[in-house]
Amino acid sequence: MQYTEIMVRYGELSTKGKNRRSFIMQLAQNVRGALAEFPKLKIHADRDRMHILLNGEDSRLVIPKLEKVFGIQNFSPSIQVEKNLEALKEMTQQIMTEIYTGKETFKITAKRSDHSFELDSHGLQQFLGDAVIDACPEIQAKMKQPDINLRVEIRREYAYLSYETIKGAGGLPVGTSGRGMLMLSGGIDSPVAGYLAMKRGVEIEAVHFASPPYTSEQALQKAKDLTEKLTPYVGSIQFIEVPFTEIQEEIKKRSPQGYWMTLTRRMMLRLTDAIRERRHGLVIVNGESLGQVASQTLHSMVAINEVTTTPIIRPVVTMDKIEIIELAEKIDTFELAIQPFEDCCTIFAPPQPKTRPDLEKVLELEQRFDIEGLMARCLAGLKIEKIAPGQAKAADEFADLL
Repeated sequence: MQYTEIMVRYGELSTKGKNRRSFIMQLAQNVRGALAEFPKLKIHADRDRMHILLNGEDSRLVIPKLEKVFGIQNFSPSIQVEKNLEALKEMTQQIMTEIYTGKETFKITAKRSDHSFELDSHGLQQFLGDAVIDACPEIQAKMKQPDINLRVEIRREYAYLSYETIKGAGGLPVGTSGRGMLMLSGGIDSPVAGYLAMKRGVEIEAVHFASPPYTSEQALQKAKDLTEKLTPYVGSIQFIEVPFTEIQEEIKKRSPQGYWMTLTRRMMLRLTDAIRERRHGLVIVNGESLGQVASQTLHSMVAINEVTTTPIIRPVVTMDKIEIIELAEKIDTFELAIQPFEDCCTIFAPPQPKTRPDLEKVLELEQRFDIEGLMARCLAGLKIEKIAPGQAKAADEFADLL
C-alpha cells in the first residue's frame, strides 16, 4: 500500500490547556529533528492532530523513527484521495480487498472537518460499509472491537483513509519540561535514566567525565555511542566531555581510600551543577539506583548531595537491576553498556569504599584540596559535541583492539 500521509494523535497533550499550543509546537520541532533525513516530508501540526505529508518518502523507513518520538500517543499511515464519493468508494474497496483474508470483521469510522461534504458522518459510514460488502460479500460488520477499523476523514481539500493504528512512545515532547544535565557514565543505568527523563519532557545534555590516560578513547567513544542511542527520541543531544584526570589524581593522593568514591562523586556533582548553570539547565539527572553500589546508599547520597541545592532526578532509583536491564535492552543500550571499556568511576573505585561516609570527615578532607582551582581548570577544558542519529561510531568496532 502506497501511503501519502501519516496522521499523528497527541494523547496526553490534550490535557495541557493554555500550554497545549507550545507543547504541540515542541513536538513538531522534535518530529522534524527525528525525521531530518527525509527532506521531502512536510509537517503540519494543528490543535487536534499532526499531519506528516510523505511526498514520496518511504513510509516503511519513516514509521520506525516516528515510533520513538515522545509525545505521540499513536499514528496512522493514510492514503489521500479526491474528495468525492466515487473516489472514496474505489479506494475503500481496493484497501479492503487487499487486507481482507476471509476471517476479519470490519467497521467504518468517518469524520468530517468539512461540513459542506455531501454526506454526513453517519451517511458516509453507511455508504462505504455497503461498498465494502459489495467487494467482500462474506465479510461481517462489527461495531465494537472489529478486526479492521477503516477510518475515513473528510478535510477541506482531500479525503484520507487509514486502517492501521501504530502505538507511539507516549510521554511528553522532549523540551517541554526544561533542560537537565544527565550524568552519563559508560554503564547500564545512566542511559536508562536519560531515556526516562526524556519521556517526561526533559531535554537532556550528556555530561561525561573522562580521565585519560586512565580511561581510554574506546571508553569515551562508548559514552558517545550510548548518547547516540538516545538521539532518535529527540533528534540530537549535546555531549559534554569533562577532563577529570587532575581531580582524581588529587583525590587519590590526598585522601584515604575509603573516601575516594564519596569525594569523587561530590566533585562530579559540583562540576555538573556548574555546567548546568552555564547551559541554563534546571535539574541534574543521574542513574543512581538505591543500594546497588557503595555510593548509592542513602547515607552516601546525603553526603554527596550536600554540595548542591539543585534538584536531582533519579528515574531508576527504586528499580532493581533486572528491571533496568530489561529497559536497557528495549532501548538498545545494553549491549553497548557492557562493552569492557571502563569509565573513571570504575578505574578509581577503592577496594573498600565507605557506605556510611561521615559528612564532617568529608568536609575535613576537602580542606586539603584547592577545589575552586581544580574546578576552574576542569571547566576551562570542557569539550562540547552535538551527537545526532547515526553519527557516533559503534564502540564494538574497537573490540578487536583488546
